Amino acid sequence: MNRRQWTDLSDDQLLAECEVDTYRASGPGGQKRNKTSSAVRLRHLPSGTIVIAEESRSQHENRARALKRLRQALYLNIREELSPAELSPKVLSRRPELAAVLREKSRLAIGRKDSRFWPAVGVVLDVLEAVQGRLRDAAEALGVSTANLVDFLSVDSKVWQQANRLRARHGHKPLKTG
Repeated sequence: MNRRQWTDLSDDQLLAECEVDTYRASGPGGQKRNKTSSAVRLRHLPSGTIVIAEESRSQHENRARALKRLRQALYLNIREELSPAELSPKVLSRRPELAAVLREKSRLAIGRKDSRFWPAVGVVLDVLEAVQGRLRDAAEALGVSTANLVDFLSVDSKVWQQANRLRARHGHKPLKTG
């Protein structure tokens, strides 16, 4: 399966692909937290991705948080291969993950809290992988400026870290924070 097939699953379907562990979380939260197994660890068996959520005293809330984190982790860590023919602004702008976030004047403009952010991150990182970590080439393929691409990558620290890991794998220096 590819990333899109996993991320398009309903919560119940995605949860069915996971091994779910509940345990007692340590830390603040009062006596109830120390007596109930409210923390949740999900192991997505097909991809090997592991996420946890233990902030809430409610197991249901933690399960929902863990599922959200699992989807984010899939967008961050699972790359989909793009062919050279797919690496053009015209083709990429038609992808549903990017169509809604590419604004006028060819800018990636979307906030981290927007539900369309993580799917867009997945495609942007796919493009960066396809061009072997070269920012200028990725920006050109996306039809945006290099500065806009860097701004988009810097919106979330995990996205920034993943972009730098990807660049390091291809022998490039890490991006510097502004």
